[in-house]
Amino acid sequence: MEFSQALDAHLKAIEARDLEAYLATVHQDASVILPNGTLLRGKEAIAEFHTAWFGDPDWSLRAETVRVEAAGEAAFALLSVEYDDLDPEGKPYQKVYYLTLYFTRADGRWLLVHDQNTFC
Repeated sequence: MEFSQALDAHLKAIEARDLEAYLATVHQDASVILPNGTLLRGKEAIAEFHTAWFGDPDWSLRAETVRVEAAGEAAFALLSVEYDDLDPEGKPYQKVYYLTLYFTRADGRWLLVHDQNTFC
């Protein structure tokens, strides 16, 4: 599988809130830094967070590719993201930010090893 296909599958799984498809793109030892700066370590912690997040119907996310580089067994994508959600009082808000995703090829599959997802 080409990296572009793996990246597309990863982003489509997020858009569809498909936990099983999303986790199929995540390395066992992956890390995610959430918008509030919280660090999630390991696939189990990432799955727990995404179970709750995917269950929230209020958000939407649109990502546009800014840059993609793949070399050997490593690749990264820089995305421009528009994120819409509701705050705790139910008021809509939008965040526009950059998202960096780092992948590695393991057993012929591209898997996410780090997601830097911090609002400015």
